Amino acid sequence: MIGVVVVVFSLFNLLPVDAARLTVGQRADVESVEAIRKELGLDQPKLVQLKMYFQELSPVSIQKNTPEEQAKYKYIKLVNIGKEDALVLKKPYLRRSYQTKRDVWDILMEALPQTILLAIASMVIACIIGIPLGVIAAVKQHSWFDNAAMTVSVFGISVPSYFSAMVLGYFFGILWHSWTGLNHIGGLFIIDDYGNEILEWKNLILPAIALGTRPIGTIFQLTRSSMLDVLSQDYIRTARAKGLAFVKVLYKHALRNALNPVVTAVSGWFAALLAGAFFVEVIFGINGLGYTAVDALLKFDFPVAAGTVMFTALIFIIINILVDFLYTVLDPRIKVGK
Repeated sequence: MIGVVVVVFSLFNLLPVDAARLTVGQRADVESVEAIRKELGLDQPKLVQLKMYFQELSPVSIQKNTPEEQAKYKYIKLVNIGKEDALVLKKPYLRRSYQTKRDVWDILMEALPQTILLAIASMVIACIIGIPLGVIAAVKQHSWFDNAAMTVSVFGISVPSYFSAMVLGYFFGILWHSWTGLNHIGGLFIIDDYGNEILEWKNLILPAIALGTRPIGTIFQLTRSSMLDVLSQDYIRTARAKGLAFVKVLYKHALRNALNPVVTAVSGWFAALLAGAFFVEVIFGINGLGYTAVDALLKFDFPVAAGTVMFTALIFIIINILVDFLYTVLDPRIKVGK
């Protein structure tokens, strides 16, 4: 995560753009621009700016013990340090948007639910389709079903998500809209007649399928190859020789031991979908993290774009850590070492 912060800071600070001018507008006077430069620390050397950036992002940091600093960072004071400073506990401060002047954290929290919902729906579709097809293809190896499924999976992996989104949106959301009832553009949450925010399920179908097309192919191929390896093991033949039902051997013994590489793929894809849903969200008009990041880049709103990248990286790291512990549940041979 430290590496991500350094890279993001370096990229956005090497761009030939005046952040202070973007914050106050092109018509602002020189005094206002200089005041913003001082507030953002832009008048300091780059290493000092990086140190300030880490201090703002850290949940535990040393801040000035003043009402202005407390209002800015919304921290909880832990202990005083000297006369002016204090050790504080706070949420990461991602700065404010150049365009709306809102805290980037608040913007991301508004966009996050739609992206998470879209990623979960996509992975559920991918697992429901990919894992059973992989099991069947492994059991019926070299059959017409196996060959056809392999061909379709390769095609699914090769097609970019944004292309699938455009094709599905055009045919099912525009051309055949009168039969499908699905929309080409529309957020996942709408406001009803009573002012309540409700989930519009039909607006989730097309983007979830478009985003889940590539994971389906990967999960299918991993499940198939892993099942073929497990089905050739001695303990599977022993279980069959003892008279256990084939379906029980298949799902209780073989599939459970074959899921480790599949779980790795699912975790990687889920984190990737959070980051890779950018164009799908833009195509279907879903105001999630991807849409927010693309819109921020188009408007040169760098705090929002940088915050989105770092937040997505944090989610990716957390998911991979959780998957490491999930291995111990799926495979008793794997233990968490001290």
